[in-house]
Amino acid sequence: MTHHLNRLARLLAFVAAAWALAGCMNGEPELAVHTLSGTTMGTTYSVKVVASQDLDLRATRQQVQAVLDRINQRMSTYRDDSELSRFNRAEANQWFAVSDETARVVALGLTISEQTQGAFDMTVGPLVNLWGFGPNGVISKAPSQQQIDELRGRIGYQSISVRSEPPALLKTADQYLDLSAIAKGYAVDAVADLLAPEFSAYLVEVGGELRAHGIKPDGQPWRIAVESPLAGTRGDVQEVIRASETAIATSGDYRNYFEQDGVRYSHTIDPATAKPITHRLASVTVLDPSCARADALATAMMVLGDERGRRLAEAMDLAVLFIVKTDEGFAEYATEAFKPFLIQ
Repeated sequence: MTHHLNRLARLLAFVAAAWALAGCMNGEPELAVHTLSGTTMGTTYSVKVVASQDLDLRATRQQVQAVLDRINQRMSTYRDDSELSRFNRAEANQWFAVSDETARVVALGLTISEQTQGAFDMTVGPLVNLWGFGPNGVISKAPSQQQIDELRGRIGYQSISVRSEPPALLKTADQYLDLSAIAKGYAVDAVADLLAPEFSAYLVEVGGELRAHGIKPDGQPWRIAVESPLAGTRGDVQEVIRASETAIATSGDYRNYFEQDGVRYSHTIDPATAKPITHRLASVTVLDPSCARADALATAMMVLGDERGRRLAEAMDLAVLFIVKTDEGFAEYATEAFKPFLIQ
């Protein structure tokens, strides 16, 4: 019996070696998932690419970092010398020259503002700062109604115009643009576009926003976990989705907030009320071919809440997963366009 088992083991080893040799002879090197990571935009990034096992990725790493550094230099509100910060300090009613990609990101943001009836608004930055969620740092006490009212005149996406030739931005008053709810998604898209000509499969992530393409060496699609919004359960999984040829963006109120007198103030500001959201929507995940668009739409859905958000998502045929707080725990609602991505 042992003799036969040994012969079988040698035969299986021979077959495996023959397959490996055949792969090499056919010019098909063994594939592996390589990971590149680093920091950008005040957060981290991770890039996974499928390539031959022995491929040197030092040049790719430098190219990825260069793309992210360029976008940060143009669109960050945390850098005083960024293109965006200089526009925010510029005088009103004068065209301010910007890069083509900054103009394109702002133009996309304005389109989404129109589509979401202002739920997504890039001019909400002064309120984000007032409530302690911007570059000025955290606060422990909610601002007064007078402080809020003083900023209302600066809020409104209708006060921003974009010109493509030559690329420039215009504001009609003392508006302050904040691209934090769209720039990370755009950075994911830019890195994906960089990788597309060279790699058959990749997964790009910047600050939790992702874009997936192709399949892994085992023939399976990328699997992405949607985090549970339960407080204190970082890493717990609510759902797992099958990600291929799509971008994924999630917005939630369960990580970035402060509390005062038992009241939780979310970092998501509703432009209509000039205050943090108060509804029961805990998390929203949007799938879209564009990560920039998914990023902005996730913020808009978070502002709208589960009821208005659902209606708009269905009307726009968006792939969206809503996780809502209830008295019994959390309830989920997935649009029809989202359901095919769920792994049961």
